[in-house]
Amino acid sequence: APGLDAEEASCAELDAAAARQWLGLSVGVLVLAGLMATILVIGRVPPLDRLFADPLLFRRGLVVHVDLALVAWFYCFLAGMWFMLPARGRGRRLAHHSVEVAIVGIVAMVLGAGVQGAAPVLSNYIPVIDHPVFLVGLGLLFAGVSLAFLDLRLLPSNEDLRGNVVPDAARPALRAAAVAFLLAMVTIVAAWVTTPDALQTQTYYEFLFWGGGHILQVASELGMLAAWMVLLSSVTGRSPVSRRTASILCGLLVLPMLAGPVLALQGTATGTYRHGFTLLMRWAIWPAVTVFFGLCVVHLVQAHRERRLPELGLRDPRLLGFYISAGLTILGFCLGAMIRGSNTIIPAHYHAAIGAVTAAFMAVSWVLLEPLGIRLKTAAQRRWAGYQPVLFGVGQMVFAAGFGWAGSHGMARKTYGQEQQIHSVGETLGLAVMGIGGLVAVAGGVLFLVLMVKAWRHSRRSFETTQPGSAS
Repeated sequence: APGLDAEEASCAELDAAAARQWLGLSVGVLVLAGLMATILVIGRVPPLDRLFADPLLFRRGLVVHVDLALVAWFYCFLAGMWFMLPARGRGRRLAHHSVEVAIVGIVAMVLGAGVQGAAPVLSNYIPVIDHPVFLVGLGLLFAGVSLAFLDLRLLPSNEDLRGNVVPDAARPALRAAAVAFLLAMVTIVAAWVTTPDALQTQTYYEFLFWGGGHILQVASELGMLAAWMVLLSSVTGRSPVSRRTASILCGLLVLPMLAGPVLALQGTATGTYRHGFTLLMRWAIWPAVTVFFGLCVVHLVQAHRERRLPELGLRDPRLLGFYISAGLTILGFCLGAMIRGSNTIIPAHYHAAIGAVTAAFMAVSWVLLEPLGIRLKTAAQRRWAGYQPVLFGVGQMVFAAGFGWAGSHGMARKTYGQEQQIHSVGETLGLAVMGIGGLVAVAGGVLFLVLMVKAWRHSRRSFETTQPGSAS
């Protein structure tokens, strides 16, 4: 690369390779999550259901599906964005090999679903299979992501200002996301130390992941904010906020989380632990994210007035991805404010929240992959890539709204099939709307995976044809 010496160029190549590997792994785990869901559905169809003698297999498969789709996907993608953050200096060899640790962990997690008799535990934030194979795999996944973040680029002083893939103002958000993830890991370790072994299995894992799971949500939100800045900057040519403003807002999100390890060390069985993290979730996220959203809206209005938008204007696919992610974020905040008791408004809230992060990552993936040589081949595929976040996001909005409507009429959470006791038309209507939205969101997710596979295959073929000795 122009302006780089041999050592810096070598580091830049390693960073690009690590980014491709982590982003590729994030797509791969989504494919695995879809396959797990497909197996679960097929396994219920007679006569194939007779092949599955273990009655707990479906719940174990559900655990792996959820952890792949909502844990591995988020933080593998975030690690991919992390390696696109320009840095300089030595000492990054361990970080560049971190993806290999995560891959071994994901394989072990998938194998854990097949361990006959192992107990699935549907704990909040991070469901688990209570067996060493799965637990070691989960630990290796977290260790791999942690090794990626424990890198010299964590220090602003080590930043290479010549990079332009990640906007200047987005860099504090990525660093804050890395810090939040590492804080979550420290909190989980502290909770492991202070959680009594004598607790029932469900209660044990609930206490273990309650605090760290809250902080992981902050890491996801920060990753989403970084994705918003990449999207808007690529459209308007300017960052929606200054680096100073971004640093302040991201700092306001991370600083309260410093209390996480302290709360965990007080003892996870105490009211201080559970109530403290509940307060952090209730008050520490939405103010800063709402201010950030408002600044992004002001930025777009100014760009429209100054005619700095591209030919498609406000209909640009990158802007559509931002609209969908922001809309789901606001919906999630509104549903969170409506929570009263244990009903389906709670899962409606977090499905909107995780949908916002997913939509942002889906939309920004094409912006990030282009400089890495991974792109769609045809104009038709690129058009579908623009529609895809809208399809997923609208489906997720309808899903969350239906779930929330059912909860407002008394629908209890964590009930399935015949366990659901539907007593009103409102509950029935809400669940029906939820189902329709869920199918649309699944269609959007499948479209994303299809397009990603096509882009990766096309890029691989293009790479092969440019190698020495290839046919011209």
